Amino acid sequence: MMQMYFTMISAFLLSLIGISTNRTHLMSVLLCMESMTLILFLSMAASSINNTNTTPITIIMIAMGACEASTGLTLVTITAQKNTNDFVKNLNLLKC
Repeated sequence: MMQMYFTMISAFLLSLIGISTNRTHLMSVLLCMESMTLILFLSMAASSINNTNTTPITIIMIAMGACEASTGLTLVTITAQKNTNDFVKNLNLLKC
């Protein structure tokens, strides 16, 4: 059990390092964020095996992950159509 938690924590930290180092493309940032969401879901599901009171929380987490993925895909599509690439440096949220 301890090895599973260590693996999940190290995978979460690797995703966090991936976000901080690979900030050139929006798609790579969104994939790292998605892996962080899935790791959180897996850790919550693993901790709620013996406790049935926390089962709705895991269902809410997977629904939020699906919403995050669809929003990210929409952002990548709109950015690619507008700027013809998905570089993060081309994103300017203050420009209308």
